[in-house]
Amino acid sequence: MAYLDHAATTPMYPEAVAAMAAVLGEAGNPSSLHASGRRARRQVEESREKVAHAIGASPAEVVFTAGGTEADNIALKGIAWNERESDPRKNRLVVSRVEHHALLDPAQWLVDADDFAVTWIESDAQGRITPTALREALGEDPSDVAVVSVMLANNEVGTINDIAALTAVTRESGIRFHTDAVQAPAWVEVNFAELGVCAMTISGHKVGGPHGVGALVVSRDCKITPLVHGGGQERDVRSGTLDTPAIVGFAAGIELAVQNRSENVARVRELRDYLVEQVQLIAPDAILNGALADDRLVNNAHFSFPGCLGDSLLMLLDAQGVECSVGSACSAGVPQPSHVLLAMGADPELARCTLRFTLGHTSTREDVDALVAALPSALDRARRAGVGR
Repeated sequence: MAYLDHAATTPMYPEAVAAMAAVLGEAGNPSSLHASGRRARRQVEESREKVAHAIGASPAEVVFTAGGTEADNIALKGIAWNERESDPRKNRLVVSRVEHHALLDPAQWLVDADDFAVTWIESDAQGRITPTALREALGEDPSDVAVVSVMLANNEVGTINDIAALTAVTRESGIRFHTDAVQAPAWVEVNFAELGVCAMTISGHKVGGPHGVGALVVSRDCKITPLVHGGGQERDVRSGTLDTPAIVGFAAGIELAVQNRSENVARVRELRDYLVEQVQLIAPDAILNGALADDRLVNNAHFSFPGCLGDSLLMLLDAQGVECSVGSACSAGVPQPSHVLLAMGADPELARCTLRFTLGHTSTREDVDALVAALPSALDRARRAGVGR
């Protein structure tokens, strides 16, 4: 198979698999006081140091979670609850429209179930959130804002946001800022201390580590009301027994992703540019969505193919051994427009006609050539089927 869906999950580094496997058979709860527990605790803390070093944070700021979705939920709900408890006026969320559903859905839940209000930040035509758009969303009196959340790099179209420029806006009013940085560490330098955020989400399976593990990086002055109560692990932010093997694998993966980043970026950018060039030769009417050049993740190529349902194209390519993503939600088998493209101002019909190709550390020229060979017939069959028939 030609695997072109690294934004969904990238393969584990062999070294991360080995590191994880080495501790899978060991007993020991990191919260236990005996020798096996102390060994597990040492493995967790050494991993915490590696993760922190990779993203420019202090080890004390790294809170391990079961993945990016849990970290996003802890951040948005936990910060919002704490801010409102300290000041009942703070009952408004300010969230960008192009977020992952791991952020959009808890935001809507807080509105529906807990009497919060939400102001959606509008993106530009490339999926970028600008300081001007953020100021407009905050309004003239932002004293009621509990938390702002804007992703560092968009998971669908790959557009990179200037988070430091955005936090400069919220800093004026002392507003808490969270960023979902799940897609970023393997491709751009991420420095938690320099971004100016109070919380940041990262995930293991996007950086060459395992599924089911991630982290919420939380500044020392950021108070979070926990979602789960129990043993008080992870600064009482996230109770529950820590998954030592997964954490060890996560640390090894992100350490390698950062160490190899310069080499991978140069190689994958060249591959991505070749992919874009070939797709546009095959389909001159294809639209490349998202920002260009340095404002885009180097591994991302997101296209709209007029007249071709994305789901149909995906399955036609899959049948020829090419795996990619539609980059849009699908409910009960009915293709839905990409909420990201709709937020960018795309026509709803065209927003159903998308495919996302994402490369990674294992990608090769042969993977792209397999797409080039399979795409013409897939496009032809999808067009003959027709949109909406």
